[in-house]
Amino acid sequence: KIKFKLNIKNFDLFLETKNPKLTYKNEAIPLQDLKVYLDFISLIKSKPKVDRINLSATEIEAKQLKKIIIKLKPSNLNSLIVNKVETGQLRINLDLYFSDNLDLKNFIAKGAVKNMNLKINNNLNLKKTDFNFFSDSSDILIKNIYSKMNGLLVKNGNLQISKNNEIKIKSNFVTDIIIDKNNIVNFLPYLKNINQINTKTVLNANVENFLDVTFDNTLKVINYNYSNKGKVNKLYFNFDKPIKSSFLNRDIDNLKIKNSDVSINYDSEKKSIINASGKYTIDNNNYQKYSIENKFLDGTFNTSLNFEFLQNLNLDFINYKKDLNKTAKIFLKIVNKKNLIELKELKYEEDKNLILIKDLKIHKKNIVSLKNIQVKTFKNGNLKNDFNLDYGEKIRIIGNKYDANNLSKILNKKSKNNILSKINKEVEIDLKNIDTPLSERLKNFRLIGVLKKGKFVKISSKGDFGNNMFLDITMKSDKVSNKKYLEIYSDLPQPLLSEYNFFKGLSKGVLTFSSIIDGNTSTSKLVIDNFKIVNAPGVIKLLSLADFGGLADLAEGDGLSFEKMEVNMSNSEGHLKLTELVAIGPSISVLMEGYKEASGLTSL
Repeated sequence: KIKFKLNIKNFDLFLETKNPKLTYKNEAIPLQDLKVYLDFISLIKSKPKVDRINLSATEIEAKQLKKIIIKLKPSNLNSLIVNKVETGQLRINLDLYFSDNLDLKNFIAKGAVKNMNLKINNNLNLKKTDFNFFSDSSDILIKNIYSKMNGLLVKNGNLQISKNNEIKIKSNFVTDIIIDKNNIVNFLPYLKNINQINTKTVLNANVENFLDVTFDNTLKVINYNYSNKGKVNKLYFNFDKPIKSSFLNRDIDNLKIKNSDVSINYDSEKKSIINASGKYTIDNNNYQKYSIENKFLDGTFNTSLNFEFLQNLNLDFINYKKDLNKTAKIFLKIVNKKNLIELKELKYEEDKNLILIKDLKIHKKNIVSLKNIQVKTFKNGNLKNDFNLDYGEKIRIIGNKYDANNLSKILNKKSKNNILSKINKEVEIDLKNIDTPLSERLKNFRLIGVLKKGKFVKISSKGDFGNNMFLDITMKSDKVSNKKYLEIYSDLPQPLLSEYNFFKGLSKGVLTFSSIIDGNTSTSKLVIDNFKIVNAPGVIKLLSLADFGGLADLAEGDGLSFEKMEVNMSNSEGHLKLTELVAIGPSISVLMEGYKEASGLTSL
């Protein structure tokens, strides 16, 4: 049945029929309503002209839609529907606009998709997908997108596609993310390039997403921009390999972040910005504040990081220890490009303690330059370090105080890499007070020297222990043989020998040390005159009773006396050979030889 109707308002005449039977290539098209709009004037002239046809379909199931699409001209969209859509329903209203010759000049399609299940791959599927759509020959608008995936919920989504000389896609949508051990395996193939993500990673977040992409007519991407902003409620990393540091008492094996505001921006100019701020912990208990801004452009990372730090921190070089539960504030500004790391600024503050480093450049793990280091630390309210290091034509270290209690320990550590190997500079040091082991203090210490490839080749220095006691250090180099000759004289041997078990309990005496250094090997001689050993081992004490002099020493309680000790030794790549140790005293003499391996194994 066909009804003729007249729309008086628009002066349109149209023909309408309900539930017509329409087939396309023997496939039924489920129509609910069909309207054909005629030009009223053309009808009067007996030359009827069809302006528009309106088709309203009943709800079409996915299986039925696939049968129809297979018989249409192939396209990417048709292939997607046929191969990926598993279930769902489509409602559509279609307006077709015609020219005088019944050529299709435009169309408008609008409708909705309900309960669509779309298979992305074997692990990921979009479920219960709903959206409304509107489309014509130049634009496609999809609104109110809602879809579920195992671990993801997409909602409030909108998508616009504009087709002119270029194809432009704009989209915005909200994503709720809940990724944990139950579904992380589905996402790992897409996240394999991101470090530290594994099967124990947990993410709970709510994010607003914005996408803008432009294609040319061949579907080549001309430019794009993706950005998002939102809240990370929980993010948990469990590291495959714990992060180790000599500055920390314990390794870092996990990182937890919560209640963090996050924004990310990527674009086709290879520029990206990541900002985040919130709370973090590395001990599973105490959360501290952090904020980070990371900019990436043309292969260069610019990172600014502010964070609070609660854990223990040990800086042996300046004998500084931060106790647990004392909050430090740390600021880092780093530029990283390929093999070059530029530490623009590092600022560490904890109570009155301050460490500030500016413009430090590291190339392939080697320090190549820096501008300034400022250090000021306290212990129990007492000043322990107060000095500046300036790096210019010369390296100058000037200050009122330096805590060198751990210096001999540090100097005896063997390192595979010399991070100063790119440094070739003259050095000047002027420190008014230096704390040394065993509560000794060195005053007015001055040093001038030369560094080549990060190692001293020339030294001339002097310091004052007080009471007319001094420390002198000299080093000279032979340019022909490349050998270095080191000489040390000290009226107080103890501070220089505090790290050696051989000399535990040694008091008084005068030390002279000479060494010939040839590459990684050295031959040395140590002489100590007129000293005593306090708290000598029990066997030595027992032997000393055989002599009245030794008995007198023990009775006085100030140690066993020795007139002289001479040690001849050689060192080759960490293996110390004790050629001969001779110690002569009124009550006992000692003759010893042996070795100490790099592993620490000692045989005497």
